[in-house]
Order: sequence, then C-alpha cells, then structure tokens
Amino acid sequence: MKALYSTSFFIIGLMYAGAAVQAAEKASDARSGALADIDGVKLTRTEFEERYRARLFQARNNYHESERKAMDEFIEQYLLERAAKKEGLTVEKLLEKHVSSKVAADPSEEALKVYFEGVDTQESYESVKGKIVDALRQRRTGKIKAAYLLSLKTESNIMLMMAPPRANLSMKDAPVRGPQNAPVTLVEYADYECPYCVQIQPVLQKIEAEYKGKLAFVYKDAPLPMHANAQKAAEATHCAAAQGKYWEMHDILATKKALEVSSLKEYARGLKLDGAAFDKCLDSDSKADIVKNSLNEAQTMGVQGTPSFFVNGRAINGAATYERIKELIEEELSMNVPQKK
Repeated sequence: MKALYSTSFFIIGLMYAGAAVQAAEKASDARSGALADIDGVKLTRTEFEERYRARLFQARNNYHESERKAMDEFIEQYLLERAAKKEGLTVEKLLEKHVSSKVAADPSEEALKVYFEGVDTQESYESVKGKIVDALRQRRTGKIKAAYLLSLKTESNIMLMMAPPRANLSMKDAPVRGPQNAPVTLVEYADYECPYCVQIQPVLQKIEAEYKGKLAFVYKDAPLPMHANAQKAAEATHCAAAQGKYWEMHDILATKKALEVSSLKEYARGLKLDGAAFDKCLDSDSKADIVKNSLNEAQTMGVQGTPSFFVNGRAINGAATYERIKELIEEELSMNVPQKK
C-alpha cells in the first residue's frame, strides 16, 4: 500500500511538473510573439501582422469606429444623467425642459401643403400629412437636442483614452510639404486623373493654410488602372522633383484635365525645367518604380479608392470632408499639447 501511494504521488508530481513546463512554454511563446505552433515551427505575431497588415488594420479601424460611436452615446447619456441629477429631475424631464419645450409649433396647413408639393410621392396629401409633421418634429427636436448636448460637452473637460489604430506608412520617396517635425502629418493617396481628387483640392488648400506650421502634407501616388494617363502624370511629378520642383508640378497636375505625355512636357517647360532632362526622365520610365511602390503600399493598406487620407496614420473612413479632416487634426493637436507641471 505504501508503494502504491508513493507511485501515485510520483505520477501526480509528474503531471504538475508537465503542466508547469507547458505553462512556462506558453508564457515564453507569448513573450516571443508566437501565435501558433505547427510541428514544432512557431508562427510569430510579427509574421502574421506583416502578412495580413491591411486586413487587420481595416478590421481594427472599423471596430474602433463602432466603439467610438458607442462611447459617444455613453458619454452623452452620462452627461444627461449628471445634468438631471444636478437639477433634481429625471432625464426625461430634463429633455422636456431643455429640448421638447423649445421645439417650434407645427407648420401651418398652408406651409405643409407647400412642403408636400416638393415630396416625391404618389400618395395624397391627407395620407402623408401626419408623416410629414412627424418628420419635421423629429428633425427640429434632433437639432435642439444636439445643440443642448454640445453645450453640456463644452462645459465639461472630456478626454477620450481610446487609442485609435494607426497605419505604419512609409515615408521613403514621399514628398513632404511643411515642417518635418510637424505634430500632424496628413497623407493623401490620390490619382491625378481622379475627378474626386480634383474636387478635394480647395479643401486641402484651406487645411494647409489654416494649419500652416503645424501640419505636414504628404502626397502618395495611387494611379488607378482605369485612368490611362495617371501613371505617367505621377512619374512626371518625380521627374520634376529631380530638378527641385515636385510641388510646383503637383499643384499644376492636381487641377489640370490634360494629362497626356505631350501636355506633361509642356507643363515642364512652363516651370522652366531642363526640357531635355525632363523628357529623358519621363520617356525612360525611370520613376515608374517609385510610383508603383506607392500604389502597392496603398493596396496593402486596403485603400479602396482615391482620394484616401490618413491623419497621423489614422484612416478617414467615408467621405473626407473639411469638417472630418479638421476634426481629426484637432484631436491629434490636442494630444500633443504639453502638460502643465
């Protein structure tokens, strides 16, 4: 019996020792970045992240956007509950006092009929009148509520601590306009033949002027295959860069519709470049790899179309309006404000 107990304790000891060894190995793998083991070969997080960089970045960015929206709702609800408690009211009564009571009276019958004339519907006025009134009430209530919530936020010192995902973009061969040590870097992936890229130019000019000294602007080529002249147009800017006039050529091409090779050479003459050297550069495709590398990076990062923007590595999802770009720039600047000692 004694031998049996000794054997049992020995086996149990071996089991604990084995478990301890496995735990130690897992801890070591976690520290080394190993995510999987296939027949003794460890697949590391570094390899995984590099191969699926675009897919992971896009997934993380989408998750962050959803989380950010939920956090905004969470903050707003907290502010409402705090304000209600301060005034000795329920949230419902608080909203009645500061929102519902300030909604204007329903439009007159005449105004509703005028509004109805602009509605694309086959239904009669009487059948949709109630829907029109409800829609107008909701719109007015929404605007007043948004203004009230903004006032609560303005009165509060709110600092979000949710770190957004950031793309690691290469700056090799990337032209930069603005201070190299600027606290904010705005990167645009664009195509000179893309009409949307042309439309965004006034917004970018306004942004650059407004944040002069604080913003570095980087243009990265992403010529789309359906645009026959985009590749050569991008090469032309780098041929101009060889003579110190990248941005001058960029600013011309960003607003011109004529982008054939002959037109590109005319623009070079207009900039007083060495015409023969420029022509040789453009005709020899000597800058083609720079453009293709930039396009490959755009595709690797999951860029779906042009223009696409990154603010300090943070992707702008959806339409890149002046308001949205400015919002992200302001957030980044606020993160760089020196803390008071």
